[in-house]
Amino acid sequence: MIDRQRVENGGLILLLAVVTIGLALVVSEFAIALLWAVLAAILFQPLYRWILTLWPDSPNTAATMTLLIITVAFIMPAMIVTSLVVDQASGVFLQLRSGEINFAQYFRQVHDALPDRLQTLLSRAGLGTFERVQLRLSEALSNSASMLTQRALAIGANAAAFLLAFGVSLYVTFFLLRDGQTLGRKVLVALPLELSIAERLGAVFVNVVRATIKGSGLVALVQGALGAITFSIVGLPAAMLWGMLMAVGALLPAIGPAIIWGPVAIYLFATGAFWQGAVVIGSGVFVIGLIDNILRPILVGRDAGIPDWLVLVTALGGIELLGLSGIVVGPLAGALFMASWQVLTEQRLGESSDPAPADGQ
Repeated sequence: MIDRQRVENGGLILLLAVVTIGLALVVSEFAIALLWAVLAAILFQPLYRWILTLWPDSPNTAATMTLLIITVAFIMPAMIVTSLVVDQASGVFLQLRSGEINFAQYFRQVHDALPDRLQTLLSRAGLGTFERVQLRLSEALSNSASMLTQRALAIGANAAAFLLAFGVSLYVTFFLLRDGQTLGRKVLVALPLELSIAERLGAVFVNVVRATIKGSGLVALVQGALGAITFSIVGLPAAMLWGMLMAVGALLPAIGPAIIWGPVAIYLFATGAFWQGAVVIGSGVFVIGLIDNILRPILVGRDAGIPDWLVLVTALGGIELLGLSGIVVGPLAGALFMASWQVLTEQRLGESSDPAPADGQ
């Protein structure tokens, strides 16, 4: 005999799967916009709550004021900086094509400035000429600059689509700020998990988002800004572009901004710019390198509890998969993975530690 209840439950699950997949396909074009709306709502929820205390009877006004602050204090400066970086990247790309910037020559200058003994060791290792290395690095840097310029031009060519996605993101952020806690609670209750487990995973989700954006994103931006200022002081061209690359490098643990300022310092010393190289090293070690230890505890207190190696791997994998958004999505996936397995382990240990019933009971 057919179990009617099981059939109905199976039909409901199938219906949920179909409509969920259908909705995902419908909004797929705005997936990144929706993602950043969720991230912004989580990050600025405390600001919204504070503003709501000023207008306790007007949540719409509080959400509007929060959105205005986000736009003026973060979005507009980001657009200005991005336009300046794109201009400098375009200039560097044109100089690469015209030969004004020749990375092969720069690498040769560094090689020639090395001590004779070190040059001999490199020659024995087959790296005396650096011809292949120079060619590959020059091609890689040229391709990177070309890709950056092409993406900037693509954004300009699709300005209407970009503005539409941007508008959708702001619109959704407004409602998530206003109704985020209610919606979040409904989502947790609807998950096919025990409520305590769902709440724990939800807390991990919020903590990792805030720790990644505040503890990594803001610190990286500060380090990039300090790097741009340092490069401007020593007279390095396209200082803002290199500062932006330093900010990107600062997002990756175990690599950090030294991946940019280190080679710059080496080149400056190799070309006889000793005081400039000393300034870059001093700033990199004592200012840029220490700012993380100062700002991170202030911004997030403690980190999200994710090992640095996992943050590095998930961030790189996320960037490869989703672009810039992967910097947040990658570590978030890693944190949820660890939290889920930790919950499972605790449940199994808890069950195994329960006392066995006595004989006859």
